[in-house]
Amino acid sequence: VQNVSLSDFALVSGAGGRTGVTIPGRPAPKGREAGTSVLKIGPTFFSTMRIPILLGRELQERDMTGPFQVGVVNEAFAQKYFPNENPIGRHFGFGEGDRRLDDFEIIGVAKTARYNSLKDAIPPVVYIPFSHRVDGMLFELRTLSDPLLLVSAVRQIVRQADPRVPISNVNTQSRQIDQTINTERIFAELCSCFAGLALLMSCIGLYGMMAYIVERRKSEIGIRMALGARRIQVTWLVLRETILLAAIGVTIGVPAAMVATRLISSILFGVKPIDPATYALATSILLAVAGLGVYLPARKASRIDPVMALRYE
Repeated sequence: VQNVSLSDFALVSGAGGRTGVTIPGRPAPKGREAGTSVLKIGPTFFSTMRIPILLGRELQERDMTGPFQVGVVNEAFAQKYFPNENPIGRHFGFGEGDRRLDDFEIIGVAKTARYNSLKDAIPPVVYIPFSHRVDGMLFELRTLSDPLLLVSAVRQIVRQADPRVPISNVNTQSRQIDQTINTERIFAELCSCFAGLALLMSCIGLYGMMAYIVERRKSEIGIRMALGARRIQVTWLVLRETILLAAIGVTIGVPAAMVATRLISSILFGVKPIDPATYALATSILLAVAGLGVYLPARKASRIDPVMALRYE
């Protein structure tokens, strides 16, 4: 175990909420976008979760029970409520009603990290010591090897410390993220399978069509070779038609894909609906597959014996 920390819920678990926020000396922000999300954490949380601290420092042991209320905010919070300012040393409050907490001093700014999900925009987040009104707790362990191998050891240590404390919902952060996008992952895998099947069917159809064309033009090819056409010229004769068909397909398919991709933009994250690199890769694959699909017919055409081709002419 390299690092250990704790929080009141896991990142990217959909458990977080939103609450009001106040900045001393400024009018209370209003509107749907006002407010902040809150995560109660323990010492070395950012080191454990590998979230960089951009300004100031992270929460430490002395901050958990110290006389002053302190907190760390993410970049989104700093940019929204302290634009073009250094937020270190500034104060804020949050919450509503009897759960309101005031006068927290900002001691650090953390790099913006995913909070509730991969799909939603990252909200402003404040990280405060876990000692403030904690209803439950989640422990985080960073290990050198597979963390699931240590589950039994962790259970034994906790049992020795206090047998009344149960351990449940043991998980890894990677698996937690996978579970939140399970539907999207299945959808993507199904789409990939159907796309691969469509690509295979296209290759088979392209090969069959070009083989049929070569067979129909056997006499023409035989005449060309009898008149001195070289194999490379005959091969290019066949490939040229394939390239033309592929170019027509790409010309029609790329704009159609750009329009259709907008229909699934709501389930994309980390990728834009129109990504030039993705379109370039897909087009290259299709052209390469088209070339391979016509290779055997082109090779067969270049090896036609003129005498055999013209026997029945």
